[in-house]
Amino acid sequence: MMTSVAKHRMSFGHAPARARLFILFLAFSLSPALGAAQIKILEFQPDVPVCRAERLITLHLTLGNDGARDEQGTVELHLPPVVELIKGNRNTPFAFRDGAGELTLSWTVQASQEGRHELAVEVKPVSGSPVRQTLNLLFLPSVTIEKADRIPDPQPVATDILVGAHHCPLWEKDRPEIWRNVIRHPERTPALGFYCQEQPEVADWETKWAVEHGISFFVYCWYRASQGGPVETRLSSAIHEALFHSRFQDKIRFAIMWENQRRGVAGIANEEDFLQNLLPYWIENYFRRPNYLIIDRKPLLFIYRPEYLIQDLGSVEKVAQAFAKARELCRQAGFDGIYLLGEYRGTNPKHLQLMKDLGLDYTFAYVWPVPNNPSPEEAIRAQLDYIKKTQELNILPQVITVSQGWSGWRDEGSIWKLPPEDFERLMREAKAFAKTLPPEQLGSRIILLDNWNEWGEGHYIGPHREFGFGYLDAVRRVFAGNAATHLDLLPEDIGLGPYDLPIRAYYQRERESRQKARTWVKPIVSDEALVAYWTFDENKDEVAAFDYSGHRLGGILHQIERVKGWRGTALDCRGGSMIVPTDERLSDWAQMSVECWIRTDQPDQDNRWIINRVFGGAETSGFRLGILRGRPSFQIPVTAWSHHLVGKEPLPQGRWVHIAGTFDGTTMRLYMDGHEVGRMERSGSVRNNNRPIVVGNYDVDHAAHFVGELDEVRLYSRVLTPEEIASRAAQPAEK
Repeated sequence: MMTSVAKHRMSFGHAPARARLFILFLAFSLSPALGAAQIKILEFQPDVPVCRAERLITLHLTLGNDGARDEQGTVELHLPPVVELIKGNRNTPFAFRDGAGELTLSWTVQASQEGRHELAVEVKPVSGSPVRQTLNLLFLPSVTIEKADRIPDPQPVATDILVGAHHCPLWEKDRPEIWRNVIRHPERTPALGFYCQEQPEVADWETKWAVEHGISFFVYCWYRASQGGPVETRLSSAIHEALFHSRFQDKIRFAIMWENQRRGVAGIANEEDFLQNLLPYWIENYFRRPNYLIIDRKPLLFIYRPEYLIQDLGSVEKVAQAFAKARELCRQAGFDGIYLLGEYRGTNPKHLQLMKDLGLDYTFAYVWPVPNNPSPEEAIRAQLDYIKKTQELNILPQVITVSQGWSGWRDEGSIWKLPPEDFERLMREAKAFAKTLPPEQLGSRIILLDNWNEWGEGHYIGPHREFGFGYLDAVRRVFAGNAATHLDLLPEDIGLGPYDLPIRAYYQRERESRQKARTWVKPIVSDEALVAYWTFDENKDEVAAFDYSGHRLGGILHQIERVKGWRGTALDCRGGSMIVPTDERLSDWAQMSVECWIRTDQPDQDNRWIINRVFGGAETSGFRLGILRGRPSFQIPVTAWSHHLVGKEPLPQGRWVHIAGTFDGTTMRLYMDGHEVGRMERSGSVRNNNRPIVVGNYDVDHAAHFVGELDEVRLYSRVLTPEEIASRAAQPAEK
C-alpha cells in the first residue's frame, strides 16, 4: 500500500534493505500491544427507527478489531421469551481476515408482545475476554391496518390552554453532519429516521402527531442569510418547502423565532433594514398566512437575542423606537399591532429590565439551563424555580416554557433528561402555575414545550426510538385529558417512507470509508509509545490514510488530494482535511509528542491548524498544532482556549520544515527544524474528549485551515527527546 519505499528511511536511516526488514519483523513480533487481537462492539442496533410488536426487525452487530492479529470466535445472541429468532443462529461464528478492522453480523427477530424488552449479544473471541452488550428496545403495540398511498387525516384534540412546541429546522438533506450526535445516541433516532425536512410528507407526519396530542402550533427557528438588503433565508426548507406544501397545513399554526445570533449576518444593518426589508418580508410571507399564530389580532414574533439589536441600531432607545414603528406598520397592514417576545433563560432583574426597556412584551425561554447533570427531580425543581422567580420579579410578563432535557451538540456541559412520566409531572405543575397568571396575559393562555426535534442537542419530544410516543402521550394526558383513545401510526404501518435515503447513503459511504481506514497495515516504526503514524503514501485515489503504527487509527480523506511530499506523497491542504474517528487511545495521556513535516508558500498565516482536537464545546481538552501570527503554535488547553505556545521564530516558506510539540506533564515545548523555539509551563494530563482528530484543518470544511503541504504525521504517548527531534529534522527531503 506504500507507493514510496523511501519514506522508510525516516526511521531506519541508510541501513541495508535486509536489515530494515529484520527491524520491521522485530517491531511486529516483539510488541505485545500489536500482537494481540482486541475485539470490541462498535454498534448493536435495529434497522428500523422505532420497533413494533409482531413486526420483523433486523438486528445489526458491528465488531471492531483494534489489535494487529486477525481473530475469530463466536457471538451468542440472548433474547427474552417474548422475542423470537426468525433468521440467523443464536451462536454465530465470526472471523476477521486479511487485516480487516470491522465486520457486521445480522439477525431477524420478532416480538410477540409490546413493551420494553432486553436483548443482548456476547462476543467470545478465541483469544481475549468476552464482550457483552445489552439493548433495551421499546416495542410499540402491534397494529393491523391496510397500506395506503397517503397519510390519514389528522384528528386534532381540544386543549384547555394553547400548547406550542419549539421546532428546530436544521435537518436538511445537504447537512448530513448535523446527525452526528444522534449516531452517538441511537436511542434518539426519530420515528422518521434521519429525515430530510424539506419533504412535505415530513411536515404532514409532524402535524398529524402534534395535533393529535394537543400541540396546536410550532415555533420555527428562522435564520436570515445576510442583512442590509432584500431578505434571503437559510435553513428555511421546513417552512417554505415542507409546511407550505403540506396537505395538513390548515390543521396547525406556526410562528417564527428570529435567530439573530450571528452578529453582522443574521440581524439588521439599521432601522431602515428592519422596517423596509425584514418586517415587510415577515408580513407578506408569514403573518398574512391563514395559519400563522395570531392572538388578539396580533402576530407573535419570537426573538432569540433581542439584546443584540442594541449594537445593530446603536442604543436601547433606538431599538424601542424601531419596535414602536414596527407595531404601527403592523396596524397599517391590518393587524392590531404585534406581540414581541424575547428569549431569556435566567432571572437577572437587570436583564429583564433591559428587555422591557427595549420594548418587548414578553420573555420566554427556548430551553432552561440546569447545571451539574441533575436528576429528574432536580431538573423539575430548577425549571419551576426559574418560572416562579420570573413572576415574582414582576418586571416583564412571561410565556412559560418547560424543557425535556439537554446534552449540547457534543455532550458538553450539564447533561440531563426527563423521562416521559417526569416530563408529565413538570407540565402539570407548569399548567397549574400558568392558570394563576393574569388572564389578560399571554402566559395564562399559552405554554411552550421544549423541544419538538432538537435531536442533536438533546431536547426533543417527537416520537423516537427510546420512548416512542411517550412524551406526546404525556402532553395529551395533561392538556387534552378527556380525549378519546387514539392510534399512533408510524409511516411503515401504512407502507410510506422512508424519508432518510440521502442521509442514510451518506453515512453508509462514511461507514465503508471508516472500515477501510481501520485496516491493519504492518508497522514501520518500532516504538510502543507510537500511537498513530500517517504517511499519506497510499494510492492517489485511496479515500483512507492508513495508520502505520499498527493501531488501526487510519483517517478518512475529505476534499483533499495527495501531492509530492517530503518523502513519497503528502496531503495538499487547501481547505480539505483528514478525519480520524474519535478513539479512547487518542488522548488522556500523561505525556505526549506530535510531529510532522510541512511546506508552505504563504507567509503570515494566522489561526490556521495543521492537527486539531480542540473545538468549541471541548475547548478545555485535546491538543493541536498550527500557525498563529505566522509562527508555529502548539496548544494543550487547561481552561477554555488557554495555553497557546507560539514559537519565537516565523515559519519559513518555500521549503520543508519539521515541526514538533512535546509535553512531559509539566512543560510544553515547541520545536522547528530540530531547535526549541518556545516552552510553556503547564501541569496535568492531556484531557480526553469525544471529538475526532482533524488533520490539515480546524474542522471539516472550515476556514481556519493550513495552506500548504503536510507529510509524515506522528503521535506519541511519550516525550521525544531533543536529540530524537534534532535527528529527525536533520534528515533530507526526498529528491
